[in-house]
Formats: sequence, C-alpha cells, structure tokens
Amino acid sequence: MTPEQSKRFKYWQTRTILATMIGYALFYFVRKNFSLAMPGLEADLGISKTSLGIFLTLNGLIYGFSRFINGIFADRMNARWYMAIGLALCALANFAFGFGEDVSYWITGEHMGTQFTNTMILFMGVMWVVNGLLQGSGFPPCARLLTHWVPPKQLATKMSVWNTSHSIGAGLVVILCGYLMGHMGQNVSDDPAAVSQIAANLGIDPSDPEGMATVMTFAAHYGAWRWCFWIPSGIALAGALGLVLFLRDTPTSVGLPELEGTRTQEVKSKKQGDEHRAFLMKYVFKNPLIWILGVANFFVYVVRFSVLDWGPSLLSQSKGVSMEHAGWLVAMFEIAGILGMLFSGWATDKWLKGRAHRTCVFCMAGAALFVFIFWQLPSDAPIWLLFASLCAAGFCIYGPQALIGIAAANQATKRAAATANGLTGLFGYASTLVSGVGLGYVAQHYGWSWAYVGIIGVAVVGMLVFLLMWGAKADGYEDDAEAASANKA
Repeated sequence: MTPEQSKRFKYWQTRTILATMIGYALFYFVRKNFSLAMPGLEADLGISKTSLGIFLTLNGLIYGFSRFINGIFADRMNARWYMAIGLALCALANFAFGFGEDVSYWITGEHMGTQFTNTMILFMGVMWVVNGLLQGSGFPPCARLLTHWVPPKQLATKMSVWNTSHSIGAGLVVILCGYLMGHMGQNVSDDPAAVSQIAANLGIDPSDPEGMATVMTFAAHYGAWRWCFWIPSGIALAGALGLVLFLRDTPTSVGLPELEGTRTQEVKSKKQGDEHRAFLMKYVFKNPLIWILGVANFFVYVVRFSVLDWGPSLLSQSKGVSMEHAGWLVAMFEIAGILGMLFSGWATDKWLKGRAHRTCVFCMAGAALFVFIFWQLPSDAPIWLLFASLCAAGFCIYGPQALIGIAAANQATKRAAATANGLTGLFGYASTLVSGVGLGYVAQHYGWSWAYVGIIGVAVVGMLVFLLMWGAKADGYEDDAEAASANKA
C-alpha cells in the first residue's frame, strides 16, 4: 500500500472495529437482559426456575443453530446490512416479549387462569426463540469484517480488544436492568392478594420474616421486568441505524486493496460455488482442529453462562446478595472479563506466537480454581472478597471465550472465518442444555452447592480438551498457500 492508502486503511480499520464492537454489544442488550428479568418473571408470574431454564436452553440452542447457518451465509453477503437488520429485528422481538401479558389478554379475554397463563408463556416462549434465531446474525458478519480488516498476526490482539464488546454489552445491560428492577414497576405492597400471590410464586412461607422481606421487595416493583425488555429494545434500534451509517463491508468497497498475506485460492469460473464448498469442507468441516475448538467452546460457555445467566439468582440465593448489588457483581464479572480478554490476546501474540489454544489451557485451569474459591466463601464473607473471587473467575473464563473465535478464524482463513465461527458457536450455545435447564433443575432440586460442583468439573474438562491441540499451528494460511502453489504446478 502507498502511505496514503495505509492512512486510509488505518482509519477504516479503526472505524470498523469500533462500529462492530458497539453493534455487537447491543446484541447483548437484547439477549442478556433476560437474566435480570428472571427473578421478576418468577415472582410476578410464577414461572419456575426449571421453566426459566427451558427458556434459556431453547434460546441458546436456536441461537447456536442460527449462528452456524448465518455463518455460512455471512461469508458471502454484505456484513454491514446483515448485522444492522438482524439487530433491529432482535429489538422488535424483545419489545413484543414485554407485552406478553397484554397479548395473552387480547387473545383470551382473561387476566388470570390456566388459559391466560399458558397463552402468555407460549407467546413469550415463541418471542424468545425468535430472538435466539435472529441473534445468530450478530457475530458471523463481525468475524467476516475483522478478518478482512485485520492481518492474521495481529488478529489475537485486536480481536481480543473487539471481544470486550461481549462484556461491555452484558455488563452495561445488567447494570441498567438491575436499576430498572429496583426503581420501575407498580407498588402493590398494600394489596394483600398480590403479596400472597408473590409469596406463593416464590415458595415462601408467609410466617418467614426474612422471606417476606424479599416478597415485599418484589411487591414494591411489580411488573418492573417489562422495562428490562422495552428500554434495551429502544437502544438497540438506534444502534442498528448507527451500523448502517458507519460500517462498510471490505477494503475493496472503499477503494482499498485487500490485506497482504491473506490471499486464498480463488477460481473464476462457473464452478466457483463448488470450489467454495470444497474449501469449506477442507478447512472447516473436515478440519479436526475446528471440531476440537467447537467441543472446547461447549465447556467454556457452560461456565460463562452459568454465571452470566444465573448470576443474579445464584448471588441472591446462595450468598444473600441483594438484587441491586447482584447486578453490579455480575457487571464486575464482565468488566474483569474485559481485562482477561485483553491480557490473553496480548499474551497469545507476545509469548505464544499466535497459538491461542495454548493460552486457553491456562485460562480454564484458572477459572476452575476461582469458581471453587468463590463457592467455598461463606455467605457472610466480606463483599469485596466475593467480588474479588468472582472477578478472577471472569478474568480467566473470558480469555477462551474470545480466543476460540480468533483460533477458528485463523485456522479456517478469512474465506471461511464466519462459517468456522458458526460451527464453534453451535457447540457453544448447545451448552445451554447444561447451563440453562440443567443448572436450573440441579439448583431447584439439589441446591446451589451441587451446581458449583458441576461448573468446576466442566471447567476442568474444558482445559483437557484444549490440551488435545497443544501442538497445532497458529493458522491455516501457510497450508492454503502451499495448496495454491501445488495447484499451479
């Protein structure tokens, strides 16, 4: 590139990274808002932990499948429009979810009863599954954009910076929704029937003073959970418009040359589609390293979602932390994750020559250790100690969460980065079978201690899976270049 081209490329690279970071953070605004709304849904509507876990599991499974399918399409479509339209549709699905009670009344003509409740839960379930389906349009176009704008040898560092969008989005939305749960809604504390119903929904004996204090907290903010869907929806819609304005697809779309050192085989013929499918088979579907990364991603996401989705419930019920403080603690878990992602990306390029899978081994060991320490702390332990151990676990678990996407993109090259990330994402969100309904069932029937044991065990198994590819190369570009030379010869 000429000096002028280099200057323009740097501008567009920075603009692309920042725009996609903000855009993907907003996908979390209309996905992780559910975890803060869950206690309100349980208290106000009587939806059990197991049922809430089913919501999480269905959403996660659909999202994982959607991310995989969207990965295949996103590799060959304009990422700018793909991402913006997906975010806008997610916002609309969330907005509709908040009207679940109203929709049920419009359909049944009733405000209570079995038919009303079943219709409401069905509508909410459909909306949350639709949201999971649409959420798959978030990461794949980002993977495509980043591999077109960031050189492979810088990808671990820059994509780790980009991956802070996960934690920024999730951290901000839990703070926002924690505030909404504590300040919005209708005060029904003076309504004995409403208070009695909330107590019954939570399984609290009216003669239990401590339990009734919790009931009165929910009664003071009845219906606050709705705002956890409406306000993030409005913010996400504004963000979708911003993506259209600020994003562009590839360097060539703004008159710049493609990155040096990322040339992949191209066949300009009627058989180009066949060649692309063959490339995907070799570098993704028949690549054992991609499958190992996928399986490892399953275990990483079990640990991550166990804390992120169940954090407010886990903290309030196993450690006695208030809902408002629980929101902040989960947010700090995310902020610590930002630091963990940045450090792991920098360490990967600095000391491990881009071999992200090796960094993940150490991160998973650390995650298991700090979750164990957090579990063993008594409920009356100083809040700073709970904070420190939970943040340390977040620091460790978000390294692999970021680096798996980097490793998959590098192994599959920029031609199949979105597809590879879609496949590993399919495994990641299949984890909600364990972190969603599985953890909800264990917590409800066996208590939180066994839930902690499961989380720790999963972290250890994840570490062992990463060890299987310890000796792998950092990326697949060298192999592709050799194949290109052989074809020419």
